[in-house]
Amino acid sequence: MKKYFLLASKDGCIIVKKEKKILNTHFGRIDLSKIKIGRKVKSHLGKEFIVLKPSLRDFLEKIAKRGAQVILPKDMALILAYTTPKPDSLILDSGTGSAFAAIYLANFIPKGKVVSYEIDERFFKLAKENLKEIGLKNVVLKRKDATKGFDEKNADLIILDLKDVIKVIPHAFESLKSGGYLIIYCPTVDELLSVCKELEKYSFFERKIVENIVREWQFRKTLRPKTMGLMHTGFIVIARKLS
Repeated sequence: MKKYFLLASKDGCIIVKKEKKILNTHFGRIDLSKIKIGRKVKSHLGKEFIVLKPSLRDFLEKIAKRGAQVILPKDMALILAYTTPKPDSLILDSGTGSAFAAIYLANFIPKGKVVSYEIDERFFKLAKENLKEIGLKNVVLKRKDATKGFDEKNADLIILDLKDVIKVIPHAFESLKSGGYLIIYCPTVDELLSVCKELEKYSFFERKIVENIVREWQFRKTLRPKTMGLMHTGFIVIARKLS
């Protein structure tokens, strides 16, 4: 994210690449040639912005490119809360998709490593672009089929969000350390049922199924829940390896 500035005001924010010299917006033209983090800048129409560093959320929402459906931040936050990986953890992720999950996880384990598996060449290339843009050094992308197994062992956490996830569960069990967490993201009830049956074959404890429903409120004019909301996105299966 070192390549970008965030121009923030009460009316919203704008992400802009540092190499850009002039920015034309509906707030007016902004001279970017001498702006610095923490300083204020005005458009030629007098609109004032403060210059900030973009956050991880800014990157995922406004900069990163999307291909496949992603696990949203609300669900990633819940996964982190339930699994509490340490800063030096080893995390395996399959499939990579647009690398949103890998990026989110890597940000929270600065001394650890995320190894992400993706078989689809289109998504693999897109993930590489997103990772290059954000500049994270602790993510390793592998264009491999996770249904054939993982190269790594003693993982602290494995996250599965892909087709044929049933075929990956035995490999995930083998690659987890004792006490490590397996997360399976299931978009449908049908897949959830299949996953639950498969997990019965292995030695897991602390098994849970959760979903994360977020309801946003509006506060201008009236205070009430917004008419449209981000409700069900997927079922999150949590299991912990016994031995």
